[in-house]
Amino acid sequence: MTAPARTAPARTAPARTPAPATPTRGGRRRTRPARLGLHAFLMTVSLAFLAPLLLAVYASLRPYEETAEHGYFSLPRHLSFDYYKQAFSDSGMSKYFVNSLIIAVPGVLLTLFFASFVAFAVSRLKMRGGLILLMVFTAGNLLPQQVIVTPLYVLFTKINLPYWMSDSMTMYDSYWAVIAVQVAFQVGFCVFVLANFMRTLPLEILEAAVVDGAGVWTQYWRITLPLCRPALAALGTLQFTWMYNDFLWALVFVSDGDKLPITSALNNLRGQFFTDYNLLAAGSVIVALPTVLVFLLLQRHFIAGLTLGASKG
Repeated sequence: MTAPARTAPARTAPARTPAPATPTRGGRRRTRPARLGLHAFLMTVSLAFLAPLLLAVYASLRPYEETAEHGYFSLPRHLSFDYYKQAFSDSGMSKYFVNSLIIAVPGVLLTLFFASFVAFAVSRLKMRGGLILLMVFTAGNLLPQQVIVTPLYVLFTKINLPYWMSDSMTMYDSYWAVIAVQVAFQVGFCVFVLANFMRTLPLEILEAAVVDGAGVWTQYWRITLPLCRPALAALGTLQFTWMYNDFLWALVFVSDGDKLPITSALNNLRGQFFTDYNLLAAGSVIVALPTVLVFLLLQRHFIAGLTLGASKG
């Protein structure tokens, strides 16, 4: 009997390891020219956006006589916060701050609540015409707001409200008119963003909830909304900024000067024959502080909402 021939095991080529990056002198990696160009471009754009704000802050700390004599781009001789105290007291900003919060806070909450409702129905429930409904809400953002100013003005003067809701007994000259318009115009954008975000959520979570007996409300309120926290925080920051800074709708639908938002307080700092622009710059910085505070409080969720899906293939 002859022994079976032994076959030599096949040789496998060793796995190639990626070559390490060639360090430069000092042990640092070499930076690509394209990356340097990108950083230079981003820094230039950032400075272009920050330049007006920095100039306003710089001017608000200097006396008007100094800038009138040496110019706004000259070195300072004297810096103080006197203009901030004067701007806050002369314009009565405390009252206008409350008016803006009365409009912005309910407007943001109602917008996110209604938008999340519609987005959940469009993206998670199998309903007919869901795509058409989403297109209708998105198309509402393409309508110029100035086109419907006159029809809304006539409509609000004819809608009656009880005295405890409006002093004028109509929707005109009330906070309800401004809130309703803000919600109506912002819901479409929020529905578009939330619907696209909810589509990225795994369906297995809702399917498991349905097996456990969860109803539609439980799927929406206790399962979907907590997962949408980053998107809701990002939208809440944007919506608060837009509603807080808006001046058009309040100027059209509010005739009582005591109900105007904070953006109207800056007009109180303008004189009839002379305007101190350094004082006006101090008032503008004070008006912008709440939006900066909201962004700092929601910064972590805001950035997470903007970067969602960036690492997906």
